[in-house]
Amino acid sequence: MSNVLEIADCYDTIIIGGGIVGCAAAWALARYELKVLLLEANNDITCGATKANSGIVHAGYDCVPGTLKAKLNADGAKMFPKLAKQLDFPFKVNGSLVLCFDKAEHSHITELYDRSQKNGIPDVEIISAEQAYKLETNLADGLHSALHAKTAAVISPWEAAIAFAENAATNGTDFLIETKVTNITRKNSIFEVHTAQKTFTAKTIINAAGVFSADVHNFIADNADNSNNPDNPDNPEQENIILQRGQYFLLDSAYKNFVQHTLFQLPDNNGKGVLIAPTADGNVIVGPNSENISPETDFTAPEDVKTTRKGLAEVLEKAAAAVKNLPINGNITTFAGVRAKHSSKDFVINEPIAGFVNAVGIDSPGLSAAPAIALMLADFITKRLQPAQKANHTPTRTAIQRFGELSFAEKQKLIAKNPKYGHIVCRCETVTEADIIDAIRRPVGAKNLDAIKRRTRSQAGRCQGGFCSLKLTDILQNELGLSEEKIWSC
Repeated sequence: MSNVLEIADCYDTIIIGGGIVGCAAAWALARYELKVLLLEANNDITCGATKANSGIVHAGYDCVPGTLKAKLNADGAKMFPKLAKQLDFPFKVNGSLVLCFDKAEHSHITELYDRSQKNGIPDVEIISAEQAYKLETNLADGLHSALHAKTAAVISPWEAAIAFAENAATNGTDFLIETKVTNITRKNSIFEVHTAQKTFTAKTIINAAGVFSADVHNFIADNADNSNNPDNPDNPEQENIILQRGQYFLLDSAYKNFVQHTLFQLPDNNGKGVLIAPTADGNVIVGPNSENISPETDFTAPEDVKTTRKGLAEVLEKAAAAVKNLPINGNITTFAGVRAKHSSKDFVINEPIAGFVNAVGIDSPGLSAAPAIALMLADFITKRLQPAQKANHTPTRTAIQRFGELSFAEKQKLIAKNPKYGHIVCRCETVTEADIIDAIRRPVGAKNLDAIKRRTRSQAGRCQGGFCSLKLTDILQNELGLSEEKIWSC
């Protein structure tokens, strides 16, 4: 990753936002002869909705046919199996069940099935309660029917985003964290991107700022003067997004066999509702609820990821309607995330001003659609700039290996090569000192405890960092010379 001294002033494209959409856009553009910079306001990439969601690659049966969500969910889900192999991140096809416990609501199952056919989703079927109980023994009593989508999958969303970012960086993309965009202006068809540190210029912009995407769009809406621009003679209107907070429980890996499929209840106006699912890393996730929060009454709303007793109680109540004997005593942490919804109930991906490309209101199924969204965003840029493809583009990336999953002989070989593989820092997840150092030194490397957690799973196990956080602090200080305050910030 380039440091500040190496960052240029002028770029072909600046991507604003380092969530999975922004990182995937960087990956998509990295195959072209373009000078690209990604700016992230937080102290690491993947700090917004990407680090706090369900980690589900949806099959695509739920989206309203004809919408961007329907098309990009289907396209993105098809891309993930190949991408997971190329970029080496956790991904598992486990299938999903939408559960119907009331005969009177079976028509909603039929409606979802009909949508799946219109959306071109393969391997979707309506099954009986008897068939569902054979698939999942812990379903609550009284099931009537279910929708079985065999292609649904689980993924590590932050590891996927990091994989996109590392591949993009390897192919020449610059990344700057802790660099918040404060304004965007335009002079003579060149964008000026203002930050607290410096002002950058770019021929094109991709707005992938998540919960702040409307704010970034509105910089352009406020400052636009397109009276002499034949591409867009009208000033763009302001955008607004709806913020929704969702709260979750995460169960210890000892309960990884409690469910095999992703279990949904029938969706409502607030979304797909509380789910129970295995994670790609071997835990069980339960949630989210859905709570509208307003930046008008709480200026911290876009980043308000606190959990509440009321919200978590709601999650448990709704989960109990889907499964029996949920092992909630196995909970190791609770967390919350904020997602950005658009009033249109669809993704907003457009070019309101020539060269300025929006990805606004990317809520569920944004994770599932991310690689397809990235290609769509990149298509706007490449059509405008007409770059050549790189002759020496590197399409693959190798992840930090999971030491605990290696054979004894493989472990011995690594230790012989580097004794730091013999120093176990995180006992819960069997993460070594060598793994931690690798995470720090990689492209777009870790600079604090949370960043280490997202890259190695240290602190993600049963003790939630109680054993390893001090040793991790020492390693980070030795490698980077940072203060404890910076290392412990999140």
